[in-house]
Amino acid sequence: MLEHVDLFILAADAILLLHVLVVMFNVFGLIFIFIGNVLKWSWVRNPWFRLLHLLAISVVVLLAWLNSICPLTSIEMVLRTRAGDVAYSGSFISHWLEGILYYQAPPWVFIVAYTIFGLMVVVSWFLIRPRHFPKRT
Repeated sequence: MLEHVDLFILAADAILLLHVLVVMFNVFGLIFIFIGNVLKWSWVRNPWFRLLHLLAISVVVLLAWLNSICPLTSIEMVLRTRAGDVAYSGSFISHWLEGILYYQAPPWVFIVAYTIFGLMVVVSWFLIRPRHFPKRT
């Protein structure tokens, strides 16, 4: 049987996995939009996919401009702390970039990077137009 502490660690790991998937969706979504345009993949013009992608990166940019930590990071840290595990400080991205690349950057660098990435997503909306949403009958 799982102990109380183990459930917190399991929940924190699930939140971490969700966070990684959101980051991958944001990054690879834009890459696939441009590649899919060249390769004529019809799904990259799906209006629901494109709207979800635009909303997901908009949240990231908004949180960066508000100097707020992502709620997924906060939830994960609370769960790890409740389990007696070590919680990291700062944002999810800066923590993992530091761990992977051994690179620290001031917060403004991430704000600029997220903003440029968000603008690229907006530009992709106009360069590679999504199909129209289906009309309700």
